[in-house]
Amino acid sequence: MDRLRAAEVFAEIVGRGSLSAAAERLGMSRAMVTRYLAEMETWAGARLLHRTTRRLSLTPSGEQALARCQQMLALAAEVPTPAEDVEGPRGLLRIACSQSLAQDVLMPVVSAFLRRHPLVAVDFRIDARPVNLVEERIDLAIRITNDLDPNLIARRLGVCDSVVCAAPAYLEAHGVPRRPEDLATHNCLTYSLFGRSLWLFHDTADEPVSVPVAGNLSANESHVLLAAAEAGAGVALQPAYAVTAAVASGRLVPLLTGYRPQALGIHAIYASRRHMSPALRTLLDVLSAHFQDPARWPPMLAAPAGKPA
Repeated sequence: MDRLRAAEVFAEIVGRGSLSAAAERLGMSRAMVTRYLAEMETWAGARLLHRTTRRLSLTPSGEQALARCQQMLALAAEVPTPAEDVEGPRGLLRIACSQSLAQDVLMPVVSAFLRRHPLVAVDFRIDARPVNLVEERIDLAIRITNDLDPNLIARRLGVCDSVVCAAPAYLEAHGVPRRPEDLATHNCLTYSLFGRSLWLFHDTADEPVSVPVAGNLSANESHVLLAAAEAGAGVALQPAYAVTAAVASGRLVPLLTGYRPQALGIHAIYASRRHMSPALRTLLDVLSAHFQDPARWPPMLAAPAGKPA
């Protein structure tokens, strides 16, 4: 971890009298402030603070550490700050997200971003699971979820609609579900990390409908389930962005188009609002504009003419 940043965090904790107040002042999550404090204590080899439910106080080792931190921060403040680099953002950005989001959505956007900012490099870490930004040295994680930890620092980029779909061969063999409740008699391909046994919809009156589903195939990556659906294995609930091409070509047919599957939020998660590199700030603005542009971000898909819904 950055020792100068840790020194700043420790000084803020002492000055503000609590971890929560320091987190708010620094624009960090409380969890990250706690981690910086733990690292400071590891480096010092001693406890730096006495913590009670009512107040914090410095230990003798903490008093020594605070003096050193204040010296470091004073020296850092004397270093001249260079004028803004006219060549634009630079540096390495490590981005964590799922395979389908990276492949289907982010790669064209990030590729265009890199062409405009040639001094920036991007390293994608592909994983469907949530990541620890600090431990895995991730600058930006992008997640599609409605269950975001409130302690995280996040920016909402947009909304991801979903589509229920199946291959024509599957529908010919097993029939077409007309209502969400009909899914109980179908082989539903489920996503291991959420919605494995319950799919949520809203009807035409915007009333919620929850449907238990089951099937003989699940996976933790939506591209696997997409391939299975195209092969006729069952009914899939997929992000709209992932099925656009398959629907246009007729490989998949949208189902239950009179109902709206639960939409999910698209979130950018990062370590700190205050300490953000120009490269990360610029990329976040580009991503936000992309996800909020209806011309670039696909809405829910309707069934093609002549196809069952």
